[in-house]
Amino acid sequence: MSMVIPPPPVTTIPVVGGGEFPVRRIYCVGRNYAAHAREMGGDPNRDPPFFFMKPADAIVPNHATVPYPTKTSDYQHEIELVVAIGKGGRDIPVDKALDCVFGYGVGLDMTRRDLQATAKKLQRPWDLSKGFDQSAPCTALSPVSAVGHPGAGAIWLTVNGERRQAGDLADQIWNVAETISYLSGYVELVPGDLIMTGTPEGVGPVQPGDRMHGHIDGLDDLHVTIS
Repeated sequence: MSMVIPPPPVTTIPVVGGGEFPVRRIYCVGRNYAAHAREMGGDPNRDPPFFFMKPADAIVPNHATVPYPTKTSDYQHEIELVVAIGKGGRDIPVDKALDCVFGYGVGLDMTRRDLQATAKKLQRPWDLSKGFDQSAPCTALSPVSAVGHPGAGAIWLTVNGERRQAGDLADQIWNVAETISYLSGYVELVPGDLIMTGTPEGVGPVQPGDRMHGHIDGLDDLHVTIS
């Protein structure tokens, strides 16, 4: 079959130790840390997990400079643990879910917060507030064989050297295994999928010239500059 236009390139993320991980879909968990759920007006004792998506080509490599996006005056950071799926399935049991993980990275769910607030008020989708160009910076992926499964450890973000977000992976309302299991009840997970697992409290705006530094214990640090 001949293509009527050139096929788009496959988005990939480098793997620590060599190789490239092809990205199929990016699923994002909303409000997965209790303090962040409260700061966004949610109830961590009541709300089940919910998901939204970013396109694969929203990925930005580590140490990149990212332009301040259009159509917003409130561009905000959300530091997250990124889970890379290496083996998929449907209705994956919690006790088998971690077997599906290829590796982990450090990512940012960049958000046009003013567009999101408007969408919430009008009960419209979040797509343009979350799934815009270059909205998913991510480090290289560390394979499970090298780092294990980080269920606890510091997660933080600084902007221009000032600490903005800080928490612990153990503070997640839904851990990685539970998240994989729950999501796989709604969609079939496939090798190449990423799951961004939520952010701790302290989300806030960045401006042109700001330098973001994201950290999760045991993984590569993330560095992004806004132009």
